[in-house]
Amino acid sequence: MRTGAALGALALVASFLVVRSKTAQAERDNPPRGKFVDVDGVRLHYLERGSGPVLVLLHGNGVFANDFEYSGLMAQLSERYRVIAFDRPGYGYSERPRSTVWTPDAQARLLHHALQQIGVDSAIVLGHSWGTMVALAMGLQVPDFVRGLVLLSGYYYPTLRLDVPLVAQPAIPVIGDLMRYTVSPLVARMLWPLLTKRVFAPMKVAERFRQLPVWLALRPGQLRAAGAEAALMAPAALSLSRRLGSLRVPVQIVTGTQDKIVKPATHSERLHEALQAHGQSSELHVQPGVGHMVHYAHPEQVAGAVDAIAAQVGEPLVVRSAQAEALARASESGV
Repeated sequence: MRTGAALGALALVASFLVVRSKTAQAERDNPPRGKFVDVDGVRLHYLERGSGPVLVLLHGNGVFANDFEYSGLMAQLSERYRVIAFDRPGYGYSERPRSTVWTPDAQARLLHHALQQIGVDSAIVLGHSWGTMVALAMGLQVPDFVRGLVLLSGYYYPTLRLDVPLVAQPAIPVIGDLMRYTVSPLVARMLWPLLTKRVFAPMKVAERFRQLPVWLALRPGQLRAAGAEAALMAPAALSLSRRLGSLRVPVQIVTGTQDKIVKPATHSERLHEALQAHGQSSELHVQPGVGHMVHYAHPEQVAGAVDAIAAQVGEPLVVRSAQAEALARASESGV
């Protein structure tokens, strides 16, 4: 018995050393490429590209802001928008203090304050997967700031999730802390091909997605964030779904018919019908034969949904003012 315990302890120590080495190497090979903003005691990392009306991108569970670069969506949209993609709290290079329960509402408040701090007066907000709940929360909290929402493959209503007990394990205090620094990253690395295959099914895993540094996504801190958000999914969706009647910003919803992660009929289609029933502006775009990663399958359709919101709400005052100033300067200079 003592021999077994000793071997178990040695295995944990070996796992800890491997995880620490892989984490350090991932961070050396993939340093932060964006900017940082300190807000409400939290340091957030974000990518910024392009100019024009502001578009905020909020990624899903398990990845980080670069996901929008790998999909090609950020490059397309930055041609006509000022695109800001955050690492949500706990992901990528953003902090996630344990003193806060990071519900969609808590994240929405933090990100809104961060945007104000970097000089953003209004924005279209796009969310994918778990990020759609943060986008919805922001639309409910600050409708004068959020000009419209684009929601991709979202989870909007509480449902039974059999995967939650497994995925949420790294967020359990003490036991989860031990596991996420030792065994959990190694197990997740072995399961990574199966997980990504399911996320993209029935399509093949996009070659562009393979650029994502796997060990950067499997660092202990990010596993804790992902686990906590898995546990929060159902209660967060319940809270948001009860407030949908007060949403007052236009919405574009994009979903794949073959999504294995969130069923489109249960979530995207139901949300669209609920918003319409409340007399709200909502359009539903369905991608046939596409799974959860709609922004990889047809980024041009997602970009079209953003453009539809922009056309509906018109240019923000700050952009019109900047254009007016530019015309005035050109007139004064005799151009």
